[in-house]
Amino acid sequence: MKELLRTNDIVLISYVKTLLDSEGIATFDLDVNTSTIEGSIGILPRRIMVVPSQWDDAVEILESQGITGSF
Repeated sequence: MKELLRTNDIVLISYVKTLLDSEGIATFDLDVNTSTIEGSIGILPRRIMVVPSQWDDAVEILESQGITGSF
């Protein structure tokens, strides 16, 4: 798995997952339990992971939607 996005913005996480899922790119959330433990403060980021073979396609999709990151 390769990290695609790291954020604590739950709306962005939901949007990215929906966008990639609609294009057939499987995603996996890391740090969900950690961010749940901290409560609703929202200081701990969650990571969206994709398989390395789909990473380039995922980056292209996100960039086409104006979503930038440290990919």
